[in-house]
Amino acid sequence: MKEIDILGRKIGRGHPPFLVAEMSGNHNQSLERALEIVEAAAKSGVDALKLQTYTADTMTLNIDKAEFYIDSPESLWQGKSLYRLYQQASTPWEWHKPIFDRCKELGIIGFSSPFDATAVDFLESLGAPCYKIASFENTDLPLIRKVASTGKPIIISTGMATVAELEETVRTAREAGCQDLILLKCTSTYPATPENANIITIPHIRDLFGVQVGLSDHTMGIGVAVASVALGTTVIEKHFTLCRRDGGVDAAFSMEPEEMRQLAIESERGWQALGEIHYGPTDAEKGSLAFRRSLYVVRDMQAGEIFTEENVRSIRPASGLPPKYLQDILGRRAALYIKKGTPMAWNLMQ
Repeated sequence: MKEIDILGRKIGRGHPPFLVAEMSGNHNQSLERALEIVEAAAKSGVDALKLQTYTADTMTLNIDKAEFYIDSPESLWQGKSLYRLYQQASTPWEWHKPIFDRCKELGIIGFSSPFDATAVDFLESLGAPCYKIASFENTDLPLIRKVASTGKPIIISTGMATVAELEETVRTAREAGCQDLILLKCTSTYPATPENANIITIPHIRDLFGVQVGLSDHTMGIGVAVASVALGTTVIEKHFTLCRRDGGVDAAFSMEPEEMRQLAIESERGWQALGEIHYGPTDAEKGSLAFRRSLYVVRDMQAGEIFTEENVRSIRPASGLPPKYLQDILGRRAALYIKKGTPMAWNLMQ
């Protein structure tokens, strides 16, 4: 699978998972807080911080009709109009440059999800190194063509998309010029439950489309994300906030700094543990071979005495004959006097 390079950070199975902190609307309309989130994310060990680039007017209409309201009782945003929700959650465009500049200062990558063509043009003016397509936009083929035409790497969340829709999305991106594509398994509920994560899909996506794969994770905690590493995840995205108690549109399912730090540590450990298919002792295990069981004389024996289960046993360490030879030894006679604690060898028998 082709590795992808974003500002020198390589993405692929040969590298630790690329960890993205999604700020979304957790800045709570404060640039100061937004910059604090960047700093906390960098300290937590993430590789990148992601924004969302839109305005309420580019997302929806300010209309007082039922379909423009969220009416699901399970939703965190039940009863809100789409327009007011996006007003509350949007990141002012004039904040993008100071946020991206702070990311650069702190050694992490700043990028964003555009939601229409004007957002792509704006992000291009800021030198965006890559783009993310959100789950709800993964069937917006004109937007995907626009993003792909930049030639930058694209990360696409797969939430809700059928295989047929994903095939069309991937084909559109490639035909429009995208050479570096990453698909993220995503469950578009907020929060999501582990039972609905279906991360076993991750290697299937990789093999079906021939792309790097990852996880956009809305579950609580780090368990699902760490488990996904064993399935081939090379990118992990999680929503991030300073403190859930501070509130905000996405705070309820966002990670706090210490949780993100643990994810950074454990996802890398999970990646390190993958290794390669291997049997037999590793270099690190070779010293332990000396402490396998082997056959020892466990009582003083006179020459001519018969070997029995009372005077020969399988014990540690491994200096004697392997235990599999016990039945070949029992019933034979000692060739000489043998002191207790002597490792069994063929020359001790008549």
